[in-house]
Amino acid sequence: MITPRVWAPHARSVALVAAGAERPLRDAGGGWWEHAAGLAHGDRYAFRVDGGPPLPDPRAVRLPEGVHGPAEAYDHGRFAWTDDGWTGRPLAGGVIHEVHVGTFTPAGTLDAAAERLAYLAELGITHVELMPLASFDGPRGWGYDGAGIWAVHEPYGGLDRAHAAGLAVVLDVVHNHLGPSGNHLGAFGPYFTGRHHTPWGLALNLDDRGSDEVRAWMIGNAVSWLRDFHLDGLRLDAVQTLVDDRAVHVLEELSAEVDALAASLGRPLTLIAETDRNDPRTVTPRGAGGLGIHAQWDDDLHHALHALLTGERQAYYVDFGTLDVLAHVLGHAFLHDGRWSGFRGRSHGRPVDRERTEGWRFVVSLQTHDQVGNRATGDRLTALAEPALLRIGAALLLTSPFTPMLFMGEEWGASTPWCYFTSFPDRELGAAVTEGRRREFAEHGWPLDLRGLAPGLGRAGADAARRDPRLVPASDRAAPGRTGPAGPAPGPRAQRVGRGCPLDRRAPRPVPRGREPGRGRGEPAAGGDGNRDPAGHPRRRRAGRRPCQGPGAGLRDRGDLTRVATRRCMRAPASRANRSCSPRPNMRKPHRTTGFATRAGLETAWMRNHTSPVPVSLTAQKSIWPISRCPSRVR
Repeated sequence: MITPRVWAPHARSVALVAAGAERPLRDAGGGWWEHAAGLAHGDRYAFRVDGGPPLPDPRAVRLPEGVHGPAEAYDHGRFAWTDDGWTGRPLAGGVIHEVHVGTFTPAGTLDAAAERLAYLAELGITHVELMPLASFDGPRGWGYDGAGIWAVHEPYGGLDRAHAAGLAVVLDVVHNHLGPSGNHLGAFGPYFTGRHHTPWGLALNLDDRGSDEVRAWMIGNAVSWLRDFHLDGLRLDAVQTLVDDRAVHVLEELSAEVDALAASLGRPLTLIAETDRNDPRTVTPRGAGGLGIHAQWDDDLHHALHALLTGERQAYYVDFGTLDVLAHVLGHAFLHDGRWSGFRGRSHGRPVDRERTEGWRFVVSLQTHDQVGNRATGDRLTALAEPALLRIGAALLLTSPFTPMLFMGEEWGASTPWCYFTSFPDRELGAAVTEGRRREFAEHGWPLDLRGLAPGLGRAGADAARRDPRLVPASDRAAPGRTGPAGPAPGPRAQRVGRGCPLDRRAPRPVPRGREPGRGRGEPAAGGDGNRDPAGHPRRRRAGRRPCQGPGAGLRDRGDLTRVATRRCMRAPASRANRSCSPRPNMRKPHRTTGFATRAGLETAWMRNHTSPVPVSLTAQKSIWPISRCPSRVR
């Protein structure tokens, strides 16, 4: 039997509504109410506080009728798990794949997603990061509007097959706010406080009166996902909005609880924080004065690569877009490590001690649900950059000293737009959310009226005709025939963002070295000799070996190009870093050594896609990150 208990410290009476009957709960002290009779597994129930409407349990493990309906009593011990032999997988050396269950497959369920686990394992993925599964109002959505955060969203079903494929599962959890529909916590107690606010409304009460039980509710939820649902880690959403003025921050308390649970279970458990504070104390061990979170998202590498590959400089890309910035981020994790942030109008961040902080603690990406879905048209990087530039981005991401993460479809160059979406039954609420999103887009330079706006507006060449002139800020639009110090006005993509892409080598497309028309293999090119190209630069290949055509040579679409680049970077050992391309890329195993943390990966990626010498900014340092602090990617 399951004892129904609920925390309602200010209530005068609380009743249990179950099986068509209403039974009063007794005051158990400390603001807790309970009923001794108990509930059987599968019983539907709700609580009535001070004669109000019946409301679901704030700790409901299952909400079969949605966030407004009754809860269902659930006994975790009745489920027969099949992963008894699972010993876990540490994040160090791992490769993460971010998945939204509702759009990962046509069926949009966990069972359907499980059918593709073998594919992810074969690709070389070690950790699957699921976007939020918590119950929210409506059948479909991103999941960040969860209201029943202890329960799995009912349309998603269940999952018990990832561990059999050798994959660790990380779940995205949202504790900084609850969704606008289905949030009934305020009827039970002081779960929220007016002392602090978040971009989404009232903040969770972590440091005001009554906050002890609220913190226990939040930490208990995290522990429940890891212990009762056999997950291997949690991605903590926007932790900078978990405002806590106590001496012991709630994240420090959470990390201590999770480490204790990992010790008792005998397998590693990982906490990954999403934060924009650029504060390495987030991932510093508690004993050294940090919060003890195991890893954090590092958006600075995304911004550095995105700005270079696309030429975009609006909003938070304003400080990025040069090779020097990229080199600094690769070597120091953060661009804003105490220096000036033009986007914020102030200095920002704190330097990372590279000798004490391992590189794997920073999760980096080229695309994420945020960076794709928070664009007005949901366009992916394949719609913004040429295939050659995508290969450079993939190589730099996968050979960095950090933990790489791919967004679903990125490994094969998906071009399908992926936009923000909700399905609130309340039409007025849905309209309000739409209007709010439009205002956010306008703040980042997008037009308020998005109707008819096509995705892929950043592509060059054949896609230029699809661009919408509304995307070009008035200050960046070139007058007909205008020229400047650098010559003619920039092209449409550069006009849209105010600058061009430093990596762009578009027209004419260079002929691969050693394969100029009318010349046999081994014959020197006109103006050069067998060891140098016509420009006088040394040829970077071994004598007698077939010249490298790049990871996408002979393939016909950008999906294959990106997929092969991904396979290459995850497979090639460091000892082959300066050799020609492997004729048969194998994606079965990831990197076997720590050598990818040196300059070789950067130099090779550059030389395979450019005719110019490797920029000094990419070769200035002996090592990008101390080798002793880099992951090994060993299976």
